Amino acid sequence: MKAYQKYIIYHYLKNFFIILLALELFYVGVDLLTTYRKLPNSANLQILYTMFQSMYAINYVLPLSVVFSMIITVSAMIKSNELVSLYVFGISRQSFIKPIFFTALFITIAYISLTFTSFSYAREYSNNILRFSQISTTTRDLFLKNGNKYIYFKKLDPIKKEANGIKIFKVINRDLISVVSAKKGYYRQKNWILYGVEKTIKPKVSTLDNKGLIIQKFTKLEALKDFRPKIIDNIYKGKFNLSVLDAIDALKFYDAQGLDTSRIKTIVFSQLFLPLFAPLLILIFITKIPIISRYYNLTILTFTLSFTAVIIWGILFLLSKLAMNSVLMPEFAIIFPIFVLGLVSFYSYFKE
Repeated sequence: MKAYQKYIIYHYLKNFFIILLALELFYVGVDLLTTYRKLPNSANLQILYTMFQSMYAINYVLPLSVVFSMIITVSAMIKSNELVSLYVFGISRQSFIKPIFFTALFITIAYISLTFTSFSYAREYSNNILRFSQISTTTRDLFLKNGNKYIYFKKLDPIKKEANGIKIFKVINRDLISVVSAKKGYYRQKNWILYGVEKTIKPKVSTLDNKGLIIQKFTKLEALKDFRPKIIDNIYKGKFNLSVLDAIDALKFYDAQGLDTSRIKTIVFSQLFLPLFAPLLILIFITKIPIISRYYNLTILTFTLSFTAVIIWGILFLLSKLAMNSVLMPEFAIIFPIFVLGLVSFYSYFKE
């Protein structure tokens, strides 16, 4: 990496972390001012609530921080005539853009990778602390269908991935084939591991000489592959706060049951494609910023670009909410605007 690239990346990252921290403190501070009376008395839970709210705030402030830090970095270099100096030494505009763009893209990809983890449930955890004074909450008396099986959970903890009082009814052509009962179960490595299992098999009876019910007992039994606890919990509660991995599994589950998958698709598309607006917007903005500030009011230009970034982010966020409520197709509301933004950004870059 060349010296000027390190210099640009250093100042960009410095401004990025300063802006991100400022926006995080603002968001969490306002939230604490409005909810401090509802917080539990436990200091540990208060710290956990603040931490989870900070994680949740990243969904909103990180994309804007990526764009704002570019605007501030380039504006500062123009004001100090550093940008002109780089061009004088033979550095092209495209060579100047690349370190900022790829750094922004790396930050965005790192954020997208977080949506594959429990990071996506930060809002749910903070709400649980606020309402129940604990991170996890149990769901009781669930009855769901998965393929040709009907599953009953007496008690489910989706965060600990464990359940009590599990019954699995296998039905083929409206005929009950078997019933599996388990005292406890844990979701491990894409399977439910059931303990204290009793399996009752109903054979086909054609004559009086046929055998009756077959009862088998197992200490341990694997069942319900890819039936994730968060899918079960969110289907029951009617919520759609899922990580990308859970959302993809939920998409398969909904599709197999012939249910509407538009809201699940919106979750996947929002988490995978919506954050890409930030590095793409950088390509557009950075080609519009002048080299020197002699003929431009840099303050007004900086404000205009920042305001435009907020407006575009707000429009994309609104479209995602409309798709979440099935008003618009998720492909049209999320993928199409990002695709258009990508075309405009790369056109601006190569034209420059």
